[in-house]
Amino acid sequence: MVRSLLICAQQMGSAIGRLLNGQGLAACLPQLRHASSHAENTNTFLREALNRLDYPEKLQNLLLTPRREMSVELVVQMDDGQIEVFNAYRVQHNNARGPYKGGLRYHPQVDLDDVRSLASLMTWKTAVMDIPYGGAKGGVTVDPRKLSERELEKMTRKLVVAIKEIIGTYEDIPAPDMNTDAKVMAWFFDEYSKYKGFSPGVVTGKPVYLHGSLGREAATGRGTTFAIRELLKALHMGKLGDQNYVIQGFGNVGAWAAQLLWEAGGKVVAVSDVAGAIANENGLDIGALRRHMSSGKTLASFPDGAPLKKEDILAVPCDVLIPAAIGGVIGPEMAAKLQCKVVVEAANGPTTPEGDLVLRDRGITVLPDIYTNGGGVTVSFFEWVQNLQNFKWEEEDVNRKLDRKMTDAFNALWTVHREMAVPLRTAAFVVALQRVTRAEVHRGFD
Repeated sequence: MVRSLLICAQQMGSAIGRLLNGQGLAACLPQLRHASSHAENTNTFLREALNRLDYPEKLQNLLLTPRREMSVELVVQMDDGQIEVFNAYRVQHNNARGPYKGGLRYHPQVDLDDVRSLASLMTWKTAVMDIPYGGAKGGVTVDPRKLSERELEKMTRKLVVAIKEIIGTYEDIPAPDMNTDAKVMAWFFDEYSKYKGFSPGVVTGKPVYLHGSLGREAATGRGTTFAIRELLKALHMGKLGDQNYVIQGFGNVGAWAAQLLWEAGGKVVAVSDVAGAIANENGLDIGALRRHMSSGKTLASFPDGAPLKKEDILAVPCDVLIPAAIGGVIGPEMAAKLQCKVVVEAANGPTTPEGDLVLRDRGITVLPDIYTNGGGVTVSFFEWVQNLQNFKWEEEDVNRKLDRKMTDAFNALWTVHREMAVPLRTAAFVVALQRVTRAEVHRGFD
């Protein structure tokens, strides 16, 4: 096994390959400290799981290498007549289990490495959730706050034209991600349908009134809540209402998770967003906070919470810490400062490999992102199925099916965690690798 993995590792770079000569995650960390990237972090965690499995050599490149990477330039005439060029990417990682699936993000720091890593994560996430999709991701290097709505629409439609031949209802189905929403998905659906005919299933996350699904908006936050519930049961920590929570990020995912945990009787003692943070040791009134923010006011100005530096949010004492913002926020220094029992990764990649090692040493359980935030892609799958059926489900049905999916997925990774005596993150990757590998082998290689 080691020989075959080392041969493949040479193609991925010696820094990651050295992991396989060691005994787990720690072996490769010194080589990654000064050259870490999203893709390297993903492959580091993946390699640890691969090191626990005895795979034939021919599968290694298939599992680690994207099927297709596309880079395009979008030329857009702005409202003032100037011409701007935006770089855009779509990476299709693996489709052994079904059509490619993954979000589309608009952010000034999007690059090919970032998109490549997230496409890989989608492969493993859909496999962990056991839904019939592969993994993909897309992005445009742009600050959407600097574009008018008309400019944003023109850019989105340009993107559709550029990538329309590699996406489709049964080929690759984009979805909302960072700085994209139901409106952007509606533009995407409309532009694609001009060329390919009526195709509501080409994207998910559409407005409910335009072939979207009930329950989609809250899906990732609701799924996070189900994930926490199952983990608390497994750890014998009690119920949702027995815990104190800290949530970094109060966007769609963080706000919905906070709302649902608060409704379940949980005490949310601190939250933050991009502009600030607040805390209340007696628990924040999340309903009042959301009404406060929906009126146009800032989170930091909420009167029933004490102001807090947003950089300090992760170190606030709690039972359950939920990073629900950006990646890479829990490195080794921050991991040493955490005062929680459990970290639940609602964001993509919030913990670096070095930080993860510190958390293991401290005995802090980490519920990994590829499972925790799987509620979004699961309800995206439900939306896609409804589009294929041309039949809309009731919201109660969507939430009930999501609950079942999150519960079944947790049971699968918890079983591997117990049987193989590995961290939950490694267990999740093992489950995903086994499912993707099974599909690859049974489909054949000719």
